[in-house]
Amino acid sequence: MQTELRKKYWKQNLVYLAILLAIWFLVSYGCGILWVAQLNTIRLGGFKLGFWFAQQGAVYVFVLLIFVYVALMNRLDKKYNLDE
Repeated sequence: MQTELRKKYWKQNLVYLAILLAIWFLVSYGCGILWVAQLNTIRLGGFKLGFWFAQQGAVYVFVLLIFVYVALMNRLDKKYNLDE
């Protein structure tokens, strides 16, 4: 039984990681490189939005995703009684 719970826990952890990494990829690669021409038609703080995502936005999103991952893992730990 314990091994099955560990597998479920790890599988859910991998799902969280895959989703968060996909979001980060879309923001950093998509907004910073692929869709930069379309985003540059919008300005944020005097800078073109595509430039902003390439220079700062991807980093901000990455830091935000770290906090989201911590919250998700704390909830997952409580679900499987692994919190201290």
